[in-house]
Amino acid sequence: MEVSRLLLLGVALLAALLAGPWLARVAVRLAARDDAAVPSAVRTGVMTAVLAVLLAGSVLLTGDRPATVALAWAAGAAVVLGAVDLLSHRLPDAVTYPAVAVCAAAFVVDAAVLGTWTPVLRALAAAGAAFGVGVVAALLSPDGFGFGDVKLLGLLGLVLGWFGWGVLLTGVFLGLLTGALVSLVLLATRRAGWRTAIPFGPPLLAGAVLVLALGSVSLT
Repeated sequence: MEVSRLLLLGVALLAALLAGPWLARVAVRLAARDDAAVPSAVRTGVMTAVLAVLLAGSVLLTGDRPATVALAWAAGAAVVLGAVDLLSHRLPDAVTYPAVAVCAAAFVVDAAVLGTWTPVLRALAAAGAAFGVGVVAALLSPDGFGFGDVKLLGLLGLVLGWFGWGVLLTGVFLGLLTGALVSLVLLATRRAGWRTAIPFGPPLLAGAVLVLALGSVSLT
């Protein structure tokens, strides 16, 4: 492995140790809508560990290029969004909107520095397409798919679309499949009923992480 990538991995792990506890506080405060809320030690540890894995994965995927900033920011946003959705069935705009802006900016800088404009143009188109599909889904099933999920789809479209249309489609499919499987398990164990609202943010995020982890990405 390149020395520069090893150094970046070290930086990523240090960043996770520093940012993880802060992101855990942000998540529980957004979920509780209480600025005094404090996360448990277990929640803080889990979120920090997940962040470390995601940041390390970002470095391994893209190395020392500006696009890594987009993946790293998306990783932090994913940790917070997933936690908040599990706790309160909400995906706050205060997390999603800045993530979209930072990721788009980082991809544009990446294209300007490396002269590779095709991925960023595809990412923007994919974000629009994913957002549009989400709007249709929310209109058809407002009780099962909220507009927080729609905006999350836009973010995932931007990030996964940068890698390719196939990666985006596979990631969304895996996310929906994960959500369906979780729903079936909850129904089978009677921990949820047919009318119980199931947060779809975490499964969608899991699908995105899974498609990248499975090696469906090839950078040119």
